[in-house]
Amino acid sequence: MTKEKSLYIDFDGTLTNDRYWRSLPTDKHTKIQNLLFGENRPMVGDWMRGKYTAEEINKYASEKIDVPYEELWEVFVADCKSIKVEQSLLESIDRLRSKYVVVLMTGNMDSFTRFTVPSLKLENYFDYISNSYYEKIHKTDNGGELFTIWSNKLRIPLSESVLIDDQQKVCSVFSNLGGIAKLTNDLEETQGIVNLL
Repeated sequence: MTKEKSLYIDFDGTLTNDRYWRSLPTDKHTKIQNLLFGENRPMVGDWMRGKYTAEEINKYASEKIDVPYEELWEVFVADCKSIKVEQSLLESIDRLRSKYVVVLMTGNMDSFTRFTVPSLKLENYFDYISNSYYEKIHKTDNGGELFTIWSNKLRIPLSESVLIDDQQKVCSVFSNLGGIAKLTNDLEETQGIVNLL
């Protein structure tokens, strides 16, 4: 049976709240968050578009926050591999594959595909995984061009597609393209949305 509907699901803030480098001592974690997600937000955006590798970012951060590179890298990889996603949520998503082509669509880094996906075996719960690092484009770039690309690839119109995302901007872009966007504010709400699909 050909599935005629598609479901796009975000990762960070939608399926998990775990952060990179979360196992660092609190002061160092705060420094690296401020450095990368405050002062150097454009650099992180470029990382998510495939312009830097995880190694390059960790090298840069290690020099700025005065943590040896090897130590920082070890924490980073371990934290990528141990990101927590509720098993019950993954199983609920997996069940939806009988009705939808399910795409995990994440604005993310090379580390997500290299470490997180294999460790959590995410490929077992989604039909496809789209990572901005390898797509070289974010969900909101060019008026949501990425959704159009995927709609064409799957041969399923966006009018027959649902998005679950924690970013209002992404939801607005998807709605403007004719899709049904479900904004989630927390993991419990994501589970509730999934249950109703």
